[in-house]
Amino acid sequence: MVFCSPDPISEEDLRNCLIEMFDAKVPAKDISAALTEIEAKYKGKDHSFELIRSGGGYQFMTKPEYQSSVSILLKQKSKKRLSNSSLETLSIIAYKQPVTKVQAEKIRGVGCDYSIQKLLEKELIEIKGKADTVGKPILYGTTQKFLDYFGINDLQEMPTLKDFQKESNEITPEEGVPQKEEPQEPNQEETE
Repeated sequence: MVFCSPDPISEEDLRNCLIEMFDAKVPAKDISAALTEIEAKYKGKDHSFELIRSGGGYQFMTKPEYQSSVSILLKQKSKKRLSNSSLETLSIIAYKQPVTKVQAEKIRGVGCDYSIQKLLEKELIEIKGKADTVGKPILYGTTQKFLDYFGINDLQEMPTLKDFQKESNEITPEEGVPQKEEPQEPNQEETE
């Protein structure tokens, strides 16, 4: 559970999870003992990471002596990330494919030359042919690498518009969330 948690996880959270999982009492001392044992196991030189206490909980972290290699990896990974403009262009191509550059630009409202070039270089899109219209513009579509990049098996698994509707994805004021009051502009008569 510590390994899977993106943030430090407290002993209490671990205990509550185990209680729910086994539907039985789990003594707090057993959680502490297990964490101490795991901590000791990963202190050795055989592992590049260790269990540390941080932010009110426990978390696996890379040992300091491996910092430079991890930094290089993260720097290389960041170069592979897509910019917002590339993501916007890619989403248009994914949902409207096959699509021409002009069609993508019309939807986005700005030029897509650079984004399309980067997406082609990253092999997330490919040329699918030419349109049967004046000028025979190139048609673009997604690749198998696109599916792998987003962890889907088929284009049918992509989210639909209904997946983004307010009712299912947002908390409304009726659900008890206090709302922040918007500052109101002073009345003209009050300012004079």
